[in-house]
Amino acid sequence: MRDVNMRAIEHFEAVARLGTVTKAATELGISPSAISQQIKLLEAQLGITLFRREKKRLALTLDGDRFFQATTQALTTIRNAKNTMTCRRNTRNLTIRVSPSFGVRWLGPRIRGFADANPEWSIRVNATTNFTVFDAESVDVELRYGSGDWSGLAVNRIMHEPVLPLCSPDYLDKLRTLSDDPREQIRHARLIDSVKMLYPWDAWLSSNRITATGLNFAFRFDRSSMSIEMAKQSGGLALDSAVLCLPELQRGELVPFSTDFDIVDCPAHWFVCPPQHFNRRIVHRFWDWITEMATQHDAEVRSFLNALGCRFRPVCSDSL
Repeated sequence: MRDVNMRAIEHFEAVARLGTVTKAATELGISPSAISQQIKLLEAQLGITLFRREKKRLALTLDGDRFFQATTQALTTIRNAKNTMTCRRNTRNLTIRVSPSFGVRWLGPRIRGFADANPEWSIRVNATTNFTVFDAESVDVELRYGSGDWSGLAVNRIMHEPVLPLCSPDYLDKLRTLSDDPREQIRHARLIDSVKMLYPWDAWLSSNRITATGLNFAFRFDRSSMSIEMAKQSGGLALDSAVLCLPELQRGELVPFSTDFDIVDCPAHWFVCPPQHFNRRIVHRFWDWITEMATQHDAEVRSFLNALGCRFRPVCSDSL
């Protein structure tokens, strides 16, 4: 194959595909005589006749047809690979890592707005609980859930997380038939534990001076989405984030368990990346966009819960 002229193969494939030397010359942007010369050279190298002339057009010989089937498939594969690589090289990408529940329930319904405002960019969202190792992974920014204490990175708070016990209206009615006292109702409840919550049940119970002995932790989930769905289906009482389930609260599918207990308000959602990533204009754009979305959402959550008579109690991230 080292003796076969690849340019001659390309010229042959064009003529065989288009049916005439003239059309092939137009597609390739060269003279018809140059194509005819390359095909003669290829026939000499291969030792076969590739075309026979029928009236005013060229027809493939049997050997020519076999060679065309092989060459056109190979050249199509090469062209497709080239086009794919060119598209990838020309596409501008923003890769975002996010915790699964925050990604599905909060970012997912909103990210189209950012994409529409930046149509020249390809947005990739990577949902995982694993923190990004920026030196080893191609991630531009992470929307991280946690305490906010990560050295060596630019860490900017996106929003607080209002944490409160939640359940369906039907389940709350059931608990109220057992007792008028919310503290006693908790002892009759099936508790849904979101095990990765920054402010978990044991901290909430302790802060409200309720002993955990004998309580029924019927479900334990490692995704808030699962805990919220279980609570919505009257499966029990979930301690979770109003940030993640505001639509369910607004529709009345979930309700605060009791306004006797303050909503725990802790900083939990952060915009995290190496400081130098802010040198990229798209990262700045994304930061500006997400802070605007978060501010609007935070105001909506607080307005809704305040209207229900709920009170907020700030908690410093250092105490978590």
